[in-house]
Amino acid sequence: MMTRREWLALAAAAPALRAAAPTAPVSIARCRSYDEDLAGVLSTMFDQLGGLERMVRNKTVTLKLNLTGSPALRFQGKPLGVTHYTHPKLVGVMAHLLGRAGARRVRFVESAWASGGPLEDYMLDSGWNVRAIKSAAPLVEFENTNALGTGKRYARFKVPGGGYVYPAYDLNRAFEETDVFVSMAKLKNHETCGVTLSLKNCFGNSPASIYGDDAGADEPNESPGKGRVSVFHLGKRAPSKSAPQELDSASSRHPGYRVPRIVADLCAARPIDLAIIDGIESVAGGEGPWIKGLRLVQPGVLIAGTNPVTTDAVATAVMGYDPAATKGTRPFADCDNTLVLAERHGAGTTDLRRIEVRGLAIEKALYRYDG
Repeated sequence: MMTRREWLALAAAAPALRAAAPTAPVSIARCRSYDEDLAGVLSTMFDQLGGLERMVRNKTVTLKLNLTGSPALRFQGKPLGVTHYTHPKLVGVMAHLLGRAGARRVRFVESAWASGGPLEDYMLDSGWNVRAIKSAAPLVEFENTNALGTGKRYARFKVPGGGYVYPAYDLNRAFEETDVFVSMAKLKNHETCGVTLSLKNCFGNSPASIYGDDAGADEPNESPGKGRVSVFHLGKRAPSKSAPQELDSASSRHPGYRVPRIVADLCAARPIDLAIIDGIESVAGGEGPWIKGLRLVQPGVLIAGTNPVTTDAVATAVMGYDPAATKGTRPFADCDNTLVLAERHGAGTTDLRRIEVRGLAIEKALYRYDG
C-alpha cells in the first residue's frame, strides 16, 4: 500500500500536478453494434482529434491489442470480442483506416498468453480471420511481444525521472521500431487495478520471457509458458538479470501497490500516442472469465484520444467512477489509482474540468458499471 509519507507528498502536490499535467481532447461516439459502420464512426472520431492522416502518413504504426487470457477461456460461450478481447472487426477496420491514411506499415502486437509462438496462431485460435486483417492495408504485420519474436534483441526503455518500481524495462524491439504507438483497449474493470483501459493494456507490453514466472534467472526464456504473477504482481522473484532490477526490494509486495505503479512506469517509458477504447460490448466486474461475478455489459460507445490519461479519465467517468478517486473508493477498492500515478509521471491529467470532450457528452454516454 502507499506509505503515509507518499500519501502526504501526493496530497500536497496534487493541485499543482493536475494543473501542470498535459491535456488533450477526447472523442466519444455512440456505437451499439459491431455491425454498424465502424469505419465511418472511427473516421469521425479521428477527425475530431485532428485527423488520422496527420498522425500516421508515411509512418510505422504499432497497435497493442487486448487479448488477455487463453483463447480457450470464454465467458458464457460467447465470442471473445464481445466480452474481454479487443473485437476483431475493430482491428480490421483500424488496419483499413490506417492504410487509407497512408501509414507505411501497420503492426499489431500482443503478449500472447503463455506462448512465445506466432501471434497469428494465437489469433486463429481466437477465431479471427487473420487473412482478412492482413489484407486490409498494404503492409500489415503481427508480432508476439511475449519474447524476442522476429527480432534479435530487446529494446530498453528508461522511465523518465526514474520509475516507481523499476528504472527501465526491456521490451520487444517492436515498441522501439515504431513512429506511432496505439493502445486498443476494452472498457472493463480489473480485479487488481480497478479499471483496465488504455494504460493498463500496456501491462502486456512486458515480455514474459523476462518478467514471467518461468523467465530465465540470468537471461530471457524465449519459450515462456506462464504469466507475470511472481515477478510483477507479488515481487517474489526478480526478472532476468539481463534486465534492470527493482529500485527498492523492501517496497510493498501487495499487487494493488505494485501493478498500478508498473503500468504507470511502462506508459511513461513507452508513451501511447493514440488510445482507442472499445465499449460497444464488454464485461464488468473484472478483466476476464476467471473472475467471479463477471457480467456482460453493453455500454454502446467508442472512446478515443491522443493522451492516454485524459482518455482513460473520460472512460472511467463513462463507467460511473471518479477518475481521480483514491484507494478505498470504487473502483480502486484495494489498489492505488493507475491514472493518478501516471499523472504524477506527467503523462496527462485526470481533471475532467481540463479535458475537452468532443462528440457524445459524458453524461449521455454514462453506463454505470457498478449499477
